[in-house]
Amino acid sequence: MKPFNVFPYDSHINFMRVRMVSLTIAALLMFVAIGAMAVNGFNFALDFTGGVGVELRFAKPVEVEAVRSRLAAAGYENAQVQSFGTGTDLLVRLQAKEGAASSKVATSVAQDVKQAASTADNPAEVRSSAEISAQVGKELRDKGILALVFVVLGFLIYISFRFEWKFAVAAIIATLHDVVIVVGWFALSGHEFDLTVLAGALSVMGYSVNDTIVVFDRVRENFRSMRATPSEVLNASINQTLSRTVITSFVAFLTVLALYIYGGNSLRGMAESQMIGIIIGTLSSIFVACPLLMWLGASKQDLMPKARDEAALARRP
Repeated sequence: MKPFNVFPYDSHINFMRVRMVSLTIAALLMFVAIGAMAVNGFNFALDFTGGVGVELRFAKPVEVEAVRSRLAAAGYENAQVQSFGTGTDLLVRLQAKEGAASSKVATSVAQDVKQAASTADNPAEVRSSAEISAQVGKELRDKGILALVFVVLGFLIYISFRFEWKFAVAAIIATLHDVVIVVGWFALSGHEFDLTVLAGALSVMGYSVNDTIVVFDRVRENFRSMRATPSEVLNASINQTLSRTVITSFVAFLTVLALYIYGGNSLRGMAESQMIGIIIGTLSSIFVACPLLMWLGASKQDLMPKARDEAALARRP
C-alpha cells in the first residue's frame, strides 16, 4: 500500500504543538456560525415554509431544467421542478408572488405557472393545484431537530461503550463543530435551506464521527502498545492515519463534487453541505478531536481498567 501513502506512515508532524491555535480557530468558526444563525436566520425552502404545488402535463416530453429556467424568468426563482410518471408530467412547487390575492391562490399561481412553462410547440395543461400548508413545514423542521438530537445521543452512547467517556465527549464536540459550521454557512450565505440540505447535514455527522473513530481506534492501540506521553501517542496516531484520512476525504469530495455539478438544482444544496462537511470534518478529525482528547486528560489508564483500578488503589491511604 506504499504507493497510496500520501504521507509516510512514520511521519513526525507535531500536531499537538499547535493544539491551542487549532482549538481557538475551531471555536471562532463555531461562534461565527452560531452568530450567523442567530442574526440572519435561514432562507427556508418550501419544505419548511409552505407554498403552492402544481401538476403539469405537457404534449411532449420536456426538460426539467428548461422549465425551471422559464419559471425563474417569470419571477419564480426558487421553484422546485421534478418529473414523475412519464416524461410529460412535471410537479412544480413554489411560493406565491408577493401581493397575490389570498383567495384562490393555488388557482392563480397554477395559471401563471402554466403560461410560463408552456412553449408554442409544447403547451402544458394543469392537472391539479393545491396549497402546501406551512404547518407541514413546521412538522418537518421539528422532526429534523429531533433526528439531530437522536443521532447525537446515539453516537455518544456508542462511543462511550466502545471507548471511554472522554473519547465520546471529544468525538461529539468535534462532530457538532462540523455540523454547526455547515449549517452556519447556509445562514451566512443565504442559500436555500431545504430537506436535502438537512439530509446532507445529518450525513456530515456520520462521516465526521466515522473519521474521528478511525483516529481514536489508533489512539487506543498506541496507548496500549507505546511507552510514551499522551502528546506523543496522539501525534503518532494522527500521523499513522493521515494518509487514510486524506485519501478517503479526497475521493468522497470528488464524488460529491460530481453530484454538485451534474445533479441539478434539486440536489445542489445537499452536495454543497456535504462538500463543506467533508473538508471541515477532515480538518476536525486532525486538529480538533485529538487536541480535545488531550485537553480532557485522556491517558493509558482510561483504556485499561486493570491499570486504572491499580492506580486508584495506590492512592488510597
